This record gives sequence, C-alpha cells and structure tokens, in this order.
Amino acid sequence: MTVIVRDFRPADAQDWVRVRRAALPFVVTTPERVVFDLATAHPDKRYRLLVAEEEGEVIGTAQAGLAYGSPEPGQAFCNPYVHPERTGRGAGTLLLRTAEEYLALAGAASVYAWVMDTPGDLAFAAKHGYESSRPAHFFRLGLADAALPPRQELPAGVELRTGADFADDPRPLFEADAETTADEPTDTPARLSDYEEWLTKTWGSPGLDHHLTSVVVAEGEVAAFTAAETDGVDRYWSGMTGTRRAFRGRGLAKLAKNDSLHRARAAGFTDAYTGNDAGNTPMLAINRWFGYELCATEVRHVRKLG
Repeated sequence: MTVIVRDFRPADAQDWVRVRRAALPFVVTTPERVVFDLATAHPDKRYRLLVAEEEGEVIGTAQAGLAYGSPEPGQAFCNPYVHPERTGRGAGTLLLRTAEEYLALAGAASVYAWVMDTPGDLAFAAKHGYESSRPAHFFRLGLADAALPPRQELPAGVELRTGADFADDPRPLFEADAETTADEPTDTPARLSDYEEWLTKTWGSPGLDHHLTSVVVAEGEVAAFTAAETDGVDRYWSGMTGTRRAFRGRGLAKLAKNDSLHRARAAGFTDAYTGNDAGNTPMLAINRWFGYELCATEVRHVRKLG
C-alpha cells in the first residue's frame, strides 16, 4: 500500500487528534484547537501541518515551522508522529523529509524535533541525522482519586483570582506570561512581545479555560499563575505555571496550581497532565509535591540543514 504526505485540511482535524492521542496519550488537544492554531499562526512562523495517508486513512501527522520569536535566526521545528499501529510503512520518514525540504526553503538552518525516549524512536532520529539535546518529562495526576494538598489560608496581601476575572483587561497576565516564558529553559528561547498576537493566539485559544486558570495577586500585582487547558471533557493540562521574578521563593506557584487543580476536579476533570524540561528544577519539585507521576520522557534533537 502506498503512503502519501499532503497538507492538513480542516476535515482532517478529528483524525489528527486520533493519531496524536494514540502516539502521545498524555497530551491534551482537540480538533478545534488544531484548526485554531493553524488559522491564527503568525505569518513569520511559516506554520504548516502535514498528514501521512495510506489508502485514505490518516496514519501520521507533523507540525513544522520557524521559531520566529527566537533571538537566534534560522531555528525551526518539526514534530512527526505516526499512529503506533501504523509504523514501519515509511510514513515517519516521508513526513520528516517533506517538512525538512519545506523548512530549508523557508530559511531554516537547523531543525529541532521532540523524540520519545524509546529505542525505536531514538534510532529513527539518529538514522536521519538528528543529535540529542535535552530531555523533558510528562507527568500524570489522577484527579479522581488524588490526595490534593488542602487549601491553605492565604498570606497577608495575597488573593486568588481566576483568568476570567481579567476578561476586561488581560494585559497583566500577558506581562506575567512574557516574563516567565523568557526564563524557561529551552534550546529555542522565545520572546513574547506582541500583546495583540497574545490576545488572539493564547488568550483566545479554544483550549484555554479562563475559569480554571488560577492567578495569584500579591500587593496588587499579578505575581503567579497557572494556565489551565482542557479538552472540555475529562482531561486537564497545565499549560504554563510561573511566578514573576520579584515574587519567587514564596510558594505562590503552588498556591495557583493547587487552586486550579481543586477547581478542575470539582468541575469533573479526572486526568491532569503536565510537562517539564528536565532542567526546570523548581517546577519538577512542585509536581512531585502534588504527587504527579512520571509517564513518559522525550528528548529534544537537532539537525543542521545543508
């Protein structure tokens, strides 16, 4: 049977999610989010979605684009995934080759890819010229039966709000997101500087739950937050948890995350997931404190083009 690779179409959204959930069961996404992310991508990102198809069945997916927000030019990304029951047909290689050719024409000098930490996936990456860089971990917390830390009395001058409380003016959340994102350990650092783009792409994302997003306000300022993303059914993802530099070391990120997790459980969500760079020691410690269990590891890989 012949495998072909073509551009994603909105009608593929359900199949895209089906393949991704099979390959990455700990990642929370929805068809609406996939279509939204493509439609709202910044032009400089050159964002492209590919699907691998065999006899009319979507068996693989890939995202490709430029890290346009990085201070280092020429960085790009490509993340191909094939349904676990449809490997060995050449779909992964074809997706990767198509994406690399596209990225090279778009001006990419290096391509970064996340690779699951399994012998087969690591061998695939090495075969195609990718070298390992840094690991990251996925964690799961069973909300239905988790012994979440009890809610604690808030320190003086500290209050808890939700993202929905900032509906009229979310700029303070943008500023907190920009500051904490700049401090994240990564091979492709990003700078959030365009408020209007953030409003559309992040604040307006169908995956972001404003009511489950928790915000800690200290001394009248947004000090820490945890962004809650869901599939609208039973899966919850901590999209970003961060504390602004001036407020670190006071346990405020724990307050935000604990508040969000309690409310997510009350809303009927049963599985909470999160992911952290292996070098993000503070967040790894927080997740251990909550009782998150390691469920998978992936390794960032890079290949120089040309």
